Amino acid sequence: MFTTFRGLPPTVWTLFAGTIVNRLGYLVTPFLVFFLAAQGVTGTQTSYVLGALGAGNLIGPAVGGLLADRLGRRRTMLVGLLGAAAAQGALFVAPGVATMAAAALLLSAAGASVSPAAFALLADSVDAERRQRAYALFGWGVNIGTAAGGVLGGFLAAHGYWLLFAVDAGTMLVYAVVVALRITETRPPAGARGSGTSAGDGVGYGVVLRDRLLMTLLPLSGIQLFVYSLTEVALPLAIHDSGLSPAVYGAMAAVNAVLVVVIQPFATARLAGLPQLPVQSAGGVLIAVGVALTGVADSVAGYTVSVVVWSLGEAAVAGIGAAVVSNLAPAHARGRYQGAFGWTWGVARFSALTLGVAVYTSLSPAALWWSALLGGLFASGATLALIPRVRARAAADAAPTPDPHLTEVGEVVAAKLPT
Repeated sequence: MFTTFRGLPPTVWTLFAGTIVNRLGYLVTPFLVFFLAAQGVTGTQTSYVLGALGAGNLIGPAVGGLLADRLGRRRTMLVGLLGAAAAQGALFVAPGVATMAAAALLLSAAGASVSPAAFALLADSVDAERRQRAYALFGWGVNIGTAAGGVLGGFLAAHGYWLLFAVDAGTMLVYAVVVALRITETRPPAGARGSGTSAGDGVGYGVVLRDRLLMTLLPLSGIQLFVYSLTEVALPLAIHDSGLSPAVYGAMAAVNAVLVVVIQPFATARLAGLPQLPVQSAGGVLIAVGVALTGVADSVAGYTVSVVVWSLGEAAVAGIGAAVVSNLAPAHARGRYQGAFGWTWGVARFSALTLGVAVYTSLSPAALWWSALLGGLFASGATLALIPRVRARAAADAAPTPDPHLTEVGEVVAAKLPT
């Protein structure tokens, strides 16, 4: 399997290993509802804490991307990891709902600030041709750690919720040590040749907002990510309404985890040499069809078929979204471009949790599944339409940049030539 990722630099493998360790400890969030119930928190109060957790996932990527370009990739990762570890302890000892919500906000915001910096660091470390493989390896590490962490979390929760918080904070601290000892800063210095720095870019997100191609691509990615996020929030509702036990949802999560962990390296090896946007569009169609099949499933076999279909799509698109965004970004703004991409992820998941559930419960499940299918197909088709613009941008970026000094000398010489 590892031959798929042969030739990637040590920095990529270090982030891969650190990510596995960190995701092994991704334990508190999946079991947070159970922890809050054990603390005597009511259903209404639980929604406040979960809302704060969701809000942090919107704040974190934007802040992380900004800091990655301002302070550096390595420093931002350290701040995020240490802040999230501290928030774990604060959440565990919080005396009331308000302090729990504040700790949950800090936990998700600090944790979500790490990925834009890590993604920018990956983009700094590999060339455009290998970025998809680098991001796919990073995502593979997330899936491996999450799959193992799900089993570990159930075991630890049965022996005391404090273990969840201790292991979660501990793995973040281990990852922080790895970053501190093994990662060197890669942020291009401001004004460096080839960094693309413009006087009008500033340090905020103006450089992102002025990129019309990115501003067209991100909403389409958001629709695809919204459809995918329904697998986390609407699939459990469908399984429950079919009269099946929660164990069935656990089994479906296991099917997804095993498929993605096993298939993704082979899918990346086969697809990495193909044009990225067509592969992303095809994978998006698989995800949309698989999610929509949930609407006609009413048995374990039916849900398994739907999970297999969208899992194949998930494996196919691994690493493409982040790679496309990195290839569009000027070197000095890679953190902010990845922050915008991460924010799109956060909006998609938050929308699935709120709008998706509202459509399912207030209108009808069929309305949600049809919307997912049509929205996913639309986003995939519209993404294909952007291929000429993306290719034109890539060609323009690949063109050599004239040396200002040589250009000035050439103008002087030309002025002295007889006309």
